[in-house]
Formats: sequence, structure tokens, C-alpha cells
Amino acid sequence: SEQKIVKAGDKDLDGQLDFEEFVHYLQDHEKKLRLVFKSLDKKNDGRIDAQEIVQSLRDLGVKISEQQAEKILKSMDKNGTMTIDWNEWRDYHLLHPVENIPEIILYWKHSTIFDVGENLTVPDEFTVEERQTGMWWRHLVAGGGAGAVSRTCTAPLDRLKVLMQVHASRSNNMCIVGGFTQMIREGGPRSLWRGNGINVLKIAPESAIKFMAYEQIKRFIGTDQEMLRIHERLLAGSLAGAIAQSSIYPMEVLKTRMALRKTGQYSGMLDCAKNILLKEGMAAFYKGYIPNMLGIIPYAGIDLAVYETLKNTWLQRYAVNSADPGVFVLLACGTISSTCGQLASYPLALVRTRMQAQASVEGAPEVTMRGLFKHILKTEGAFGLYRGLAPNFMKVIPAVSISYVVYENLKMTLGV
Repeated sequence: SEQKIVKAGDKDLDGQLDFEEFVHYLQDHEKKLRLVFKSLDKKNDGRIDAQEIVQSLRDLGVKISEQQAEKILKSMDKNGTMTIDWNEWRDYHLLHPVENIPEIILYWKHSTIFDVGENLTVPDEFTVEERQTGMWWRHLVAGGGAGAVSRTCTAPLDRLKVLMQVHASRSNNMCIVGGFTQMIREGGPRSLWRGNGINVLKIAPESAIKFMAYEQIKRFIGTDQEMLRIHERLLAGSLAGAIAQSSIYPMEVLKTRMALRKTGQYSGMLDCAKNILLKEGMAAFYKGYIPNMLGIIPYAGIDLAVYETLKNTWLQRYAVNSADPGVFVLLACGTISSTCGQLASYPLALVRTRMQAQASVEGAPEVTMRGLFKHILKTEGAFGLYRGLAPNFMKVIPAVSISYVVYENLKMTLGV
């Protein structure tokens, strides 16, 4: 706590707090505490009771029992009334910079920094203070930078996944080592990163569109909560994801075609786009659009539901003295929930990729989503819908870990 106070108040970065800096820290911190107190005081009677703590946390997706809320109250309640007034709240928290309700929520906020190269996650929510101070765009920049680094580091596994989704079959049982060997033999070590350029390039427009759409949908839902409840987040997040994906979908098709290209086939992404437009027409840029849209709901829904379940289980069992779960628990929850979401939506992702990869041949019938599902089940069985799953899961843990480390460092650099 003492180190955090010094870090928060040390304006001249000399590692020490002088009297002026300490006074400034206290004034600034007291303003924040006043805002938190008002948001918790649902009855507007100047006191907080156990039910108000339970309700406030429940509104933000954290479930605790009334007994746990009473434990929180007892630690602050000086006069034994089992309620806390402003003075008790301020005195307890003024020199405890971490142990307050919004920080507990921020610890647990399911964030898009867990970037595993999929584009179906629910956007971040930002507090009123973050929006007013402009901190939100720094979070988005840090998240975008983290996504770019993690995608670049795991790009070889991502390309292998695409190749296995499109080319692997019963007769061509491509394995991980064989796939890497084939890629290097065909185009050298650099070929492992084919398609990564556009995969990184689409992070910025997609994040921006998703965030703006999410904010507008929240207003349309008409909620008076600063942060949405779980089902509202799922609805708003899925719709925002659908809008963002619709806007940048041609880049998705380009990414797949660039990942599958042979050496010398295209000179770059613009040449690839030009070739597709001339030979296949504008409609080719929306191949696989329907399974992609259908994949958003199971991915985002299961991802959020699993994360919330793991979070609440941890809080119920282990949050005795502190609600800070630590980095390892957060990464584990993010990794497991993301993996479950991918597992549920994977068949749709595979069909989408095969449709994106399909170059139209004159006179050949157009492959539909239903037709492709039937064909895969008939020729390869249910297992055929999960081709490429192994490299996809192999990249989850490194992608989440790299994202987290880069995100935290970028936040510090940007002054968040």
C-alpha cells in the first residue's frame, strides 16, 4: 500500500513524497472515494449497509453473499452499527489505495486484452472517469499494441491452423510438424508469417468500430448502470461485434487468401485484392459471412459465461482477505473461457475459412454453408469439423500471456 501511495503521488518522480505531493494525493484520492461512496449508497441516506454492497457488486457481475458483505462492513465499521458513513469509509480507504470496490471490479473486468487472434470478444467497458479523462483511448491503444505483438508471435500457428482447416482431410492427414516442414520447404522461414500483415492491420479499425458501436448500443438499451449486467453485455457485445465484423470482413477474406497463397502468387495484399476483384467480383469479399456472424453468439456467450462462473467461484472460495486474484488467476480464467468459446464456435469458423478460401471457377456450383457442413460430415465425419484445432489451442496460452505482458507495459508507457 505504501509503495502504491508513493507511486500515485510522486509527481516529480524522485521516489519520495514531499508534503505538497502527499496533500495533492489525498485530495485527489478523496474525490474518487466520494464518487464510489455515492455510487454504493443506493438509498441516498448517507450510509452503506450490507445489502447495498451485495447489490452494487451484483450489478457489476460479482456475486457475494450477505455474510461476505458483512465481513467487508465490519472491517470499516468503527461504532458497531453494521453500516458505514462517509467518515468511516474515507478514513479506512484513504491510505488503502487498492482495497476499494471499483478496483475489485477492474481486477476482474473481462478484457479484450486476451487477444487470441479471434475477433469475437466482447469490448471493454470504461468507467465515467476513464471516459472523461481520455484514459479509454490509451487502454484501446495498449490493447491494440498487445494484440499486434501476440498475433505476430503466434502467426506461424495461426497459418498452420488455416492450412489444416482448408487442406487437411482423411486422405491428407496433415500433422503439426509435417505442416511446418511443408511451409518452410515451399517458401522458407518467412512464409510462416504469410497473412499476418493484414491480420495486424485490421486490429485498429475493428477495435474502433466495435467500441463506438458498443457505446451506442448501450445507450439504445437504455441502462442506467455504469457497467452492464452479463446478459446486457452479451447482447451489446454480440451486436457490436457483428457491426465491426461486417465493416472489416473483406480484410478477413484477404487474410485467409494471403495465408494460403503460394510463393510468387501475389506481390502483396493489394495485388491479392485486385486479383480477387477482377476474377471473382465483389461478392467474393463476403464469402463465409453467414457462418462468421453465427459464430459470434456462441463464442462471446460461452466465453463470458465461463469467465463469470470461474470468477464467482474463486471469489466465493478464496476471497477471504482480498478480492485481488493475482495475475495467474486472471490469465487462467481468461485462457479457459476463451478456449471454451473457441471450442463451441470452431465448426462455424472452419466452414467460414473454407468458404473464404474457395476461388470461384466459371460454371462451378457455389458452395453454401449448409452444403459444406453436409459434405464435411459425409466425407470426414464430425472430426472433420475440428481440423486445425490442435495448433489453434496451442496458440491460446502464449497469445494470452504475451498480450497481458505487452498490455501492462504499454499501459505504463502511456501513463494509464
